[in-house]
Amino acid sequence: MNKEKQKINWESLEFKVYPTRSMWKGECKSNEVWFSGKLEPYGEVEMSPASSVLNYGQGVFEGMKAYHSAKDRIVLFRPERNAERMAQSTHRLCIPKMTEDYFLRAVTQTVGDNADYIPPYGQGSMYVRPIAFGTTPSISVGPASDYTFIVFCSPVGSYFKSGVKPLHLLMSNEYHRAAPKGIGNAKAIGNYSASLLPGSKAKSQGYNDVIYLRAANETLVEEMGAANLFALSGETLKTPKLGGSILPGVTRNSVIKIASEILGLKVEEGDLGIDELLNADEVFCTGTAVVVTPIGKVTKNGQEHVIGNGDFGTITKTLRETLLNIQYEKMDDPFNWVFPI
Repeated sequence: MNKEKQKINWESLEFKVYPTRSMWKGECKSNEVWFSGKLEPYGEVEMSPASSVLNYGQGVFEGMKAYHSAKDRIVLFRPERNAERMAQSTHRLCIPKMTEDYFLRAVTQTVGDNADYIPPYGQGSMYVRPIAFGTTPSISVGPASDYTFIVFCSPVGSYFKSGVKPLHLLMSNEYHRAAPKGIGNAKAIGNYSASLLPGSKAKSQGYNDVIYLRAANETLVEEMGAANLFALSGETLKTPKLGGSILPGVTRNSVIKIASEILGLKVEEGDLGIDELLNADEVFCTGTAVVVTPIGKVTKNGQEHVIGNGDFGTITKTLRETLLNIQYEKMDDPFNWVFPI
């Protein structure tokens, strides 16, 4: 798949939407399974102002990337994990459950048709956004009867304009992102709107983002608005356990495997206390957009806590480099995570 690249100034790419050639669109009834769909020209989506997604937030999505690898081919990273999570999310929000085959067919065809928009090796990646939502007009609360599934993509540069630097986060109990037994473990559109106000307030005060605490007791750390958290103390790497309010991140799972099976660290998924995080040797966050990003400072109740030396920790840096090297095929892939298009 060696299409001639689009004439884009790749070095100036930002992390934002750039229209491409096409997108996938499929439709499904509530009593059916996802089967049909095809590529269409990238463009606007028309729907009723009374549609379920606009009025009641009945929608789920995924975030993934395609890369032009060091082996001069186009690859995805663990798309079957995104397919699995999409199936779980659609089930949780009463959207027809999506099979892995259907999801992968839509994603690979979209990426393949827009391969010339993928930045050259080392100059960025393509962000891929599958999204499923209810379109039935309704003014009463209930699952929709009609659903649309779209996959669109966009070439993107680094999430951080000036390079990856340690973050300064605000730990606050003023807001909760999600609660146990809610939809925090689904990639539902409403989860992200819940973090907009806290995140905006934190950024206006000079912080990069917010660390949210467990809603049940506010003594345990959960995650950020769009990223999972890890804390390293000695040879033990700890991350909050999944339990209904934390999103099972694909990058989170990948870091756990790299840390334990390549770096030989002891990895624990369990309760992560506030003091454990503040006194850790290294703290970092993970996600499709941020990859692995160090956290240098955390402010709680007006007191600033420096994590380690406040810089890029050795293990954090090694985890980030190893993950990126696997994604871009700069090193052998011991887990068979890379998915060629």
